[in-house]
Amino acid sequence: MATVITVRAPFAFMRRLVSARLHRHCCSKLQAACFVSRPHSYSLIAGQQHRFFRTSYVAARPVMQFKLSDIGEGIMEVTVKEWYVKEGDKVSQFDSICEVQSDKASVTITSRYDGIIRKLYYDVDSIALVGKPLVDIETDAGQGEGPQEDVVETPAISQEEHTHQEIKGHKTQATPSVRRLAIENNIKLSEVVGTGKDGRILKEDILNFIAGQTGAILPPAPFQEIRPPPPAAAAPSAPAAKPKEKMTPPSVPTPAIPKPVFTGKDHTEPIKGFQKAMVKTMSAALKIPHFGFKDEVDLSQLVQLRSELKGLAESRGVKLSYMPFFIKAASLGLLHFPILNSSLDENCTNITYKAAHNIGLAMDTNQGLLVPNVKNVQMLSVFELAVELNRLQTLGAAGQLGNADLTGGTFTLSNIGSIGGTYAKPVILPPEVAIGALGKIQVLPRFNHKGEVVKAHIMNVSWSADHRIIDGATMCRFSNLWRSYLENPASMVLDLK
Repeated sequence: MATVITVRAPFAFMRRLVSARLHRHCCSKLQAACFVSRPHSYSLIAGQQHRFFRTSYVAARPVMQFKLSDIGEGIMEVTVKEWYVKEGDKVSQFDSICEVQSDKASVTITSRYDGIIRKLYYDVDSIALVGKPLVDIETDAGQGEGPQEDVVETPAISQEEHTHQEIKGHKTQATPSVRRLAIENNIKLSEVVGTGKDGRILKEDILNFIAGQTGAILPPAPFQEIRPPPPAAAAPSAPAAKPKEKMTPPSVPTPAIPKPVFTGKDHTEPIKGFQKAMVKTMSAALKIPHFGFKDEVDLSQLVQLRSELKGLAESRGVKLSYMPFFIKAASLGLLHFPILNSSLDENCTNITYKAAHNIGLAMDTNQGLLVPNVKNVQMLSVFELAVELNRLQTLGAAGQLGNADLTGGTFTLSNIGSIGGTYAKPVILPPEVAIGALGKIQVLPRFNHKGEVVKAHIMNVSWSADHRIIDGATMCRFSNLWRSYLENPASMVLDLK
């Protein structure tokens, strides 16, 4: 019998090895079974050295198909605008997966699982279908329980760096229980200021937001104390007062216009996203008989008032434009003419008078025409309107307006004058029954009450109304009242609540 020498092997192993040698039966399967998890074990048999490699067995991790769930409003397909992950990336719950865009809004899809991305089912600008997989995620065992639904978070962009919003892959920080509380109360986390560490949203933040319902999108510090702008310091005595030189305002750089590229070939592309929604809405609007009414408004007093309030608003961190005054004056007018804040059913048999004044503002964005609306204008001050408009304009410029901001409007104003032009023919947005288009403000000569020629700030307005339920006299009276509030801003104080 050959001599057997074993190094770093247990006694049981030696006995089996000797037995196998004596019976001249050495099965490879037996060797594999004997040497599992015995690293660096050697046997010297008849002067030959054999090294057996260690083998291990790893339980397979389940791969979950992450499906696109129903995001509401009857949407069946969306366009994948941007991926925040790639194959092989590790993700945690509530991490952003991708941004998708429907014909109503852009939303961010966040993960429901902890794991590793194994497959992306769509390329950028591809059409993803509701109920179909978006990605495959390799998860730990035990995570696959429960319905496989993705988490949809409507993103928003913060007005200042103080707020912590979910934009372009940066998630809003909150625990699952806090997110559940927000969903149950129909609250967007992007509108809540987190007071926890690194801006984390706490349960108390949600409860405080529910109690307040307004002003939560601004950091509280600027509102602790409102100080009027300090008076100008007295200049040291001079031998002779020199006439003030007219200061030249700093030149604003002209935005660079991209050079057009001539391809010389026709190309066809599908209508999708917001453009698809515009086709649908405008096709329905053509069925409405439009009544048009145009007028001009002297905004000289309002221009003076805004110049006085602009610095105070900026001290609170808010940009004050003319639109908050236009919108508030419209809301005060709707209180006197509620039929302009109504809707007509498809059979033209019932009129629904809306209690809330959700006034929309038409915006020209990179995604096309968007009309977000300010909710419950009748309950907001001019400053609160400015706050909300700042938020909507920031989101609109970034293409991050949520579905809640784009739906539920009852009346619309289109500020076409910010681009140029004086008059327009606005098209009603169903199911609304009226819309106004505002031209640019021009400095023109006008006669005052003394018959003198003075410099006046004139803006033209163009109204369109559903002539099935609104007659010309009603539209004219509403316009006159709206104009009176703007030409004499102090009169709005009497009706403000």
